[in-house]
Amino acid sequence: MKKLLDIISNVPSFSGLPEDQLKEIRNIALDRHFNKGEIIFSDGDEGNGFFVVVEGLVKIFKVSSEGKEQILHIYGPGEPFGQVAVYAGRSYPASAQAIAKSHVLFFPRTAFINLITRIPSLAMNMLAVLSKRLREFTVQVENLSLKEVPGRLAGYLLYLLDEQESKDSVTLNISKGQLASLLGTIPETLSRIFARMTELDLIEMDGRRIKLLNRSGLEELAELGRMDGARG
Repeated sequence: MKKLLDIISNVPSFSGLPEDQLKEIRNIALDRHFNKGEIIFSDGDEGNGFFVVVEGLVKIFKVSSEGKEQILHIYGPGEPFGQVAVYAGRSYPASAQAIAKSHVLFFPRTAFINLITRIPSLAMNMLAVLSKRLREFTVQVENLSLKEVPGRLAGYLLYLLDEQESKDSVTLNISKGQLASLLGTIPETLSRIFARMTELDLIEMDGRRIKLLNRSGLEELAELGRMDGARG
């Protein structure tokens, strides 16, 4: 119980709440476990609740009419997903799939809405999180529509640097195929760009560990969105 309370208290939506309110939130949560590759919900399913990752990784994705998959986001421990449908009272606008063996908490919509009516600070926290997500998606749409793949990759590596609170190196927690889908490209193009970045001494790769050798160069690439010899 204490471990899950710790996880819940670190979720941005629940930060700053006293322990008695955190326990109320925990009491309505349902434990769910998913194997790697298992679908958590599909695009169009009834939005009857939202989730928080306890362990594992979950990808949010859309599939085009031609069958092409576009990953929208990947969530890890402590991160919530599926909240928009809860407030809108509509279906999920995308699909969610476990990309590793995952343990998630499910918060039923009706029980959670009842909690919000009694805990106003919870509603304010959720609005702040949704606003942050909206900004993230706005940036992602801008990147996919205006920047070439090298710029998207540079921006993602810099994002990981901040997220992992590292000084000069990051670790990819997803496959290159999944990263390619997240960036709106194909694995072959991504591999070419990684190779070109290495040639230019922007990065140094050791498996999934990537050392950022030239942060200012990566920031410039993320801003300009392209580099010679590595087009998306």
